[in-house]
Amino acid sequence: MLIVNLPTDLLRSFITVADLGGYTRAGEALNRTQPAISLQMKRLEELLGEKLLVHDGRTVNVTSSGKMLAGFARQILQLNDEAVSRFRRTNIRGPLRIGLPTDYAVSFLQSAVTDFIHGNQAVEVEVQCDVSRNLLADLHADRIDLAVALITQSHDQYLVRAWEEQPIWASAQDTDIHKAQPLPLVTHPDGCEYRNRIVEALNQAGRAWRIAYSSPGISGLQNAVLNGIGVSALTRKTLLEGLRVLTDQDGLPPLAKIRIGLFYKHPRQSGAGLKLAEHMIAGLDEAADGDFMPSDHPGV
Repeated sequence: MLIVNLPTDLLRSFITVADLGGYTRAGEALNRTQPAISLQMKRLEELLGEKLLVHDGRTVNVTSSGKMLAGFARQILQLNDEAVSRFRRTNIRGPLRIGLPTDYAVSFLQSAVTDFIHGNQAVEVEVQCDVSRNLLADLHADRIDLAVALITQSHDQYLVRAWEEQPIWASAQDTDIHKAQPLPLVTHPDGCEYRNRIVEALNQAGRAWRIAYSSPGISGLQNAVLNGIGVSALTRKTLLEGLRVLTDQDGLPPLAKIRIGLFYKHPRQSGAGLKLAEHMIAGLDEAADGDFMPSDHPGV
C-alpha cells in the first residue's frame, strides 16, 4: 500500500482557508502570501488526488471531499498542538470565552472548566450556557472562542473531537406517570437536540405526547421529573437519586444516540483555548464508558 504523509502545515493552511473562506484571509492569519497558500492547497490536492476547494467569485467553498478531510485534519492538528504544548511551555493568559450546553451534562463540563480556571489563573474565563444551536451560532460569529455542543448534520463545522452517548428515559420512582395518555414530557425549549430525539421517537412509535414542563436549565428538568410532573430524556451523568430509568418494557421507544462535540476555529484559537481544549478532551475521554464513548466519525 502506498503511504502518503499529510504535512501538518498543509492541513493547517487548509483548515484556515475553510474557516476563513479565502486564501487572502488565510494568508493574513498565517503570515503567508496568498500565492503561497494557493500553492499549498494545490499540493494537498495532489497528495490526495481529490478536489478539496472550489472558487465561487471571491469566496472559496469546501467540496464534499474537503469536508471529509476537514474532520480528520482538525483532529490531527489538535493532537499536534497538544504534543507541542507538552514540550514547549508557554505563558497561558488572556481572555477566553467558552460556551457550554444546557441540553447536556453541563455540571460535568463546568467541573472541567473550573479545574482549568484554578490551574490557570492568568486566563480570564467567561462561560456562557445556552442550547447547542445558539452556542454554535455564537462560535460562527466569533462571539465565543470554544464550544461544547450537541452535533447535528447541519451543525458540524469547526468540529475538533466527537463523542457519543445514549440518552435514557427517566421518571420519578414509585410513579406511573409514563402510563399517562398523552405522555407528559419535561424538556428543554424547542431547538434542543434531546427534545428532538424525544419527539422523533414518540412520533415514530405513534405515542401521543404533550409538553408538561419546559426549562433551559438541566436542574429545572431534574426537579420537574423528581416531582412527578412528567418524564424526560437524560444522561447517566444527570440521573439523580430518586429517578429511575424507563425502557421499552415500560412502553417507551428507544432514543437515538446523541453526538456531542468540541468545536473551535483553529486560526482563531489562542494558547489558552488550546490548553483548555486539551484539558476537556482528556476529561471527556476519561469519562468514556459503555453509553458514552469517543465517536469513530470526526465529522466536518
